[in-house]
Amino acid sequence: MVSDPPVAPGYLPRLRYLCDYLDRKGFAVTLLTETSEPMPFAHNYPIETIRMYSGNTFDWFVKTVWTLLTDWHNRVFAKRALTDLHGEFDLVLCTAFSDFPLGAAQRIAQTLNVPLICDIRDLDEQVDDSRYQYQHQQWWLMPFRRLYRAVHIRRRNKVLRAANAITTVSPWHKDFIQNLTANSVPVYTIYNGFDEQQFYPENIRTEQFTITYIGSLFHWQRPALEKVKQAVEEIRSQISDFRFQMDIHTPQDHPVAHDRLGDAIRRSGIMLVLTSPNTHGMLTTKFYEALGCAKPILCVPSDQGALAELMAYTNAGIATDDIEAIKAFILQHYRSWEQKGFTAQQTQHREEFSREAQTKQMEQILLSTINK
Repeated sequence: MVSDPPVAPGYLPRLRYLCDYLDRKGFAVTLLTETSEPMPFAHNYPIETIRMYSGNTFDWFVKTVWTLLTDWHNRVFAKRALTDLHGEFDLVLCTAFSDFPLGAAQRIAQTLNVPLICDIRDLDEQVDDSRYQYQHQQWWLMPFRRLYRAVHIRRRNKVLRAANAITTVSPWHKDFIQNLTANSVPVYTIYNGFDEQQFYPENIRTEQFTITYIGSLFHWQRPALEKVKQAVEEIRSQISDFRFQMDIHTPQDHPVAHDRLGDAIRRSGIMLVLTSPNTHGMLTTKFYEALGCAKPILCVPSDQGALAELMAYTNAGIATDDIEAIKAFILQHYRSWEQKGFTAQQTQHREEFSREAQTKQMEQILLSTINK
């Protein structure tokens, strides 16, 4: 398994759950990643780490420019990995959101003469102008950003077209990648899902009704957040004793410890998901985690795509941009909370989106690829 670093705040739960599951099933798993930090989680499989940067800004800048020109990051990572790896392998699986470590994984698979499966979590094209990955909006950085994006996409596409199989996280991603590869590589949708041991339903009574948002907050999500705040203020003007609070937890300002996420969701009245019609196939992990806890989900606005379809399929809540619909949804669950002290959503097909279900699907793809 070749991966970008499974470090804080999320520790790549998709990858970790897959490694743990395959290890329990008797697969000999080795995780190869880049990091300068110890892995702060328990694991029974070996993790091989390679340090690529010294930590100072000048070193990072020089190597970033050299990577842009020569693909240094992938080349040197693969070379060091092949020196350190021991034993025989039947397959290389790379999970990534960028061209690194895809290029390294391809080189490793070619040298070992084994199949390569690429698990793609994100694509630059899923958000206009790549605003999801790159937050630097200074005018003088824009030409560099555009060049970096173009080079990254070209290198990524080259690896995808050479893969033996590709897995990705939504139907939109699947269709997009199939067009990139001209249907020459089998592509499968494996949703992210939720860890059923951490995210499960439990009715916890609370003294206050809370709308909770957990996750990064990008500039293109802020108009949706302001609309929710507007709906809340209009409700306040109608209900004088409206016992309400809004909790916004971002990794930078108000983080929630990874092992406390489930409790934070179960204590919430409504879980907020912020998206945009200009995004494609972005099925945030927080949607699955709220689904796992059977909490009502308010998605603002509707992405008019994969997330809205999943919301309807699972009866997880509402996806809308209409202020009156938002107010009605909040009031519906506020009244339920007033009566019971907690909220719960009558979801459907919930078990289909557990990480165990998704990992069993990945296991079959791995075995099928090896057998071929």
